[in-house]
Amino acid sequence: METHDPALILHGYWRSGTSYRTRIALNIKGLRYDQVSHDLRTGAQRAPDYLALNPQGLVPALEVEGHVLIQSSAIMEWLDERYPDPPLLPRGAIDRAVVRSMAMLVACDIHPLNNIRVLNRLRDDLGASPEVVKGWIAHWIAQGFGALERLVADHGGRFCFGDALTLADCHIVPQLYSAERFGVDLSDFPRLVETVERLRAEPPVAAAHPDRQVDAG
Repeated sequence: METHDPALILHGYWRSGTSYRTRIALNIKGLRYDQVSHDLRTGAQRAPDYLALNPQGLVPALEVEGHVLIQSSAIMEWLDERYPDPPLLPRGAIDRAVVRSMAMLVACDIHPLNNIRVLNRLRDDLGASPEVVKGWIAHWIAQGFGALERLVADHGGRFCFGDALTLADCHIVPQLYSAERFGVDLSDFPRLVETVERLRAEPPVAAAHPDRQVDAG
């Protein structure tokens, strides 16, 4: 059942991977929420009014109950505590650790090296050519996907971990979208690609796709 919590306001950007993963989590929980877009291409996330909400000047941020939560992984953990059904983490402690490790592999080791701040520094401050930047992106995605391919093979079912949507799916789906957008060769990761294709057909995941957001373009 869909729940409308008028206190939920998601500040994000349609193509941001961290915003994408947060939308998936909100949709899994069946929550309706308002969205405020900050165009990362124009530096809108550094506008004074947004910095007053999120001093880091990044997306997403979630306004809730008079508070502002930042960092997508922290937001999703809060969502799972505040709205526990359906859960984003499995019941067993070992299983929860595995799901978290899959999610953090994306959040800590793949995504940060390929976000717009890092790529702009490579291009503008370090003089990296388009070919070098493309190689940088492909290297870190492929390294992380190599590990995820094995983890999904070991722990996956219909989805990345078992047969229920989890925190791992929230992180992995947007990262594969990013890999496709950057033209990364995915031929070495068939199980990962197959699983994400299955995930994309799930309504909560499909509704979170960047192309379906009102600020897309």
